[in-house]
Amino acid sequence: MSLRNSVTIVASPRPRVGKTLLARMLVDFHLQESRAALGFDLNAGDGTLAQFLPEYATIAAIGDVNGQMALFDRLIADDGVAKVVDLGNESFASFFELAGQIGLVEEASKHGIVIVIMFMLTPDASSVEAYGSLGKRFPNAMLVPAHNEILGPAQHRGKYPIGSGALTVRLPLLAPGLRKYIARPPFSFADAQLAANSDVPVDIRIELKHWQRRVFIEFRELVLRVLLADLRISMRTGS
Repeated sequence: MSLRNSVTIVASPRPRVGKTLLARMLVDFHLQESRAALGFDLNAGDGTLAQFLPEYATIAAIGDVNGQMALFDRLIADDGVAKVVDLGNESFASFFELAGQIGLVEEASKHGIVIVIMFMLTPDASSVEAYGSLGKRFPNAMLVPAHNEILGPAQHRGKYPIGSGALTVRLPLLAPGLRKYIARPPFSFADAQLAANSDVPVDIRIELKHWQRRVFIEFRELVLRVLLADLRISMRTGS
């Protein structure tokens, strides 16, 4: 397994915690690493994934059977495409309920696809409970805590059942003066021409590139963890 054949679900039951920005960066990361990538936008309202990456993200819906089948069939397709789900808080409970009912993790595994749940850490009790519930309900998925540094110090991490040495993806703090330049869709770090034509001053562009590299280092560590986990499984099973 590798992130080339993967589904990463960026999730939190809370709104406005940085899910879409993290999902955007994941899609851009795959594209910059020369992987085919596709985002699925399960958000409501403005500033969503499909607006920022219209060529690489599609709006999805799970309000009816047709929408559910279209989404989940695409997620488990063994097509070599790295998939990123930007899961809005309104769809959080229903998405994971459906995922459990259809056995998404198990079906994906049959196709050599790893499911990564990237969970945004926040201090509220409902998020702590949801994180623990996901770990129990989907033990064969890779549950990765994510900390958006704009939300402040990660003092609340002690509330979460995160094992020693567990990987936590950090979304580094981005100064307000820089955020405004990437908050106007469309914008992709992986599309140099788009970034160059977005009226971004050269000095700001350089600072944004430094920030992007910090984020992508976090993702490369995740790739290594996925590869190591798969290697351990292969050694145990002798495959």
